[in-house]
Amino acid sequence: MTGALFSFMAMAISGRELSADFTTYQILFFRSLVGVLLIAALISTSRPGWLQVHTQRRGAHLLRNIAHFGGQYGWFYGLAFIPLAEVIAIEFTTPVWTALLACLLLGERLTAPRLAALVLGVAGLLLILRPGSGTLQPAALAVMAGAIGYALSYIQTKSLSATETPLCILFYMTLIQLPFGMVPSLLHWQTPPLHALPWIVLVSITAMSAHYCMARAFRLADATVVVPMDFMRLPLIALVGYLFYDELIDWPVALGALMMLAGNLINIRAEQRKSGLRQEVFKAPRSPE
Repeated sequence: MTGALFSFMAMAISGRELSADFTTYQILFFRSLVGVLLIAALISTSRPGWLQVHTQRRGAHLLRNIAHFGGQYGWFYGLAFIPLAEVIAIEFTTPVWTALLACLLLGERLTAPRLAALVLGVAGLLLILRPGSGTLQPAALAVMAGAIGYALSYIQTKSLSATETPLCILFYMTLIQLPFGMVPSLLHWQTPPLHALPWIVLVSITAMSAHYCMARAFRLADATVVVPMDFMRLPLIALVGYLFYDELIDWPVALGALMMLAGNLINIRAEQRKSGLRQEVFKAPRSPE
């Protein structure tokens, strides 16, 4: 999780720095271009190599990456216009939208803990956005739309993970999203200046390392450990924004994020208890009859 936290912060900083020279589409194009080369190298050195990218689910990959590209566009667009902490805080609504969309699209039950997480998440989001106060910005709405895009991509990832390897999913992510960013970038093309090259490499590497570290963290520890650590991104990125960009800490944003954290923890603890009960029932000794 420490690796994931530093990766997310580095990705946010590099995205902010690149926004001074490039459009959001160009940032996503360069990110995918470097990313596909990195993933190709990893596939070449892993087993079973390129066999794992053979897929019968091209349509599912396409749908996932349309949603994921929309999520990334909203996130990087927001980095250019609103404080870093606000971007991260709004992004934390992704579990809320995931639960709601899973209920609508996958038929999953909206239990009381999930409903509590949904209510707290929406309340926290309203506190952050403060509609009607005159402070609502289009960039904040773009980040919120991006969070919904991420939620759709997570649902599709859940389906793909049953048949595809993680490297296969990452490979098609970078490959499919490459033309999504390239085509609009060509309309306003700008050759990267030398000072931007390190930021381009950094945003591409940290995008991969963040997801890898997060996946490893969930494999090694319970969600009740991982999720609170993930919320450390907010105070850490707020500190970065204060030190490097003179961004003041917005207390409504912090309070709204805490409400989201509370809702997520309520839902996670409930799911853990449910999982524990299932395991106890499975392990319970059967009667001689």
